[in-house]
Amino acid sequence: MRAVIQRVSQASVRINGEIMSRISTGLLILLGIEEADTQEDVDWLAGKIARLRIFDDENRVMNLSVSDVSGEILVVSQFTLHASTKKGNRPSYIKAAKPDVAVPMYEKFVKKVEEETGKSVQTGEFGAMMEISLVNDGPVTIIMDTKNRE
Repeated sequence: MRAVIQRVSQASVRINGEIMSRISTGLLILLGIEEADTQEDVDWLAGKIARLRIFDDENRVMNLSVSDVSGEILVVSQFTLHASTKKGNRPSYIKAAKPDVAVPMYEKFVKKVEEETGKSVQTGEFGAMMEISLVNDGPVTIIMDTKNRE
């Protein structure tokens, strides 16, 4: 699994002109799932993100988690995070999981983040053409890959 985690002051998902999900202060997580991902990847990534201290404390030091600041979370599936650009100019998505694998893993990830944070998680719609709007706060953007454990 690969994730791009952005600390936001607001973010939303729009599908067919309608806002499907919206959050204020919190995390926008773009999630890419590959064929080789397992429940171990789900557990590690959800736990790591839930405990990630990227919000400012009273001394303006990034020392607080999303739960510590009562932040919200929006998770959006994004298979293009597994694009390979090694050969030619057209990305290959061969490593990205097909929907029969990706959808259940995506749902498990969302549920695990909810368990880890004790908060309801907003989502996009798997496989839909989505317009994502966000205001990155900082900017703070973190990239994680469960295969590298970083």
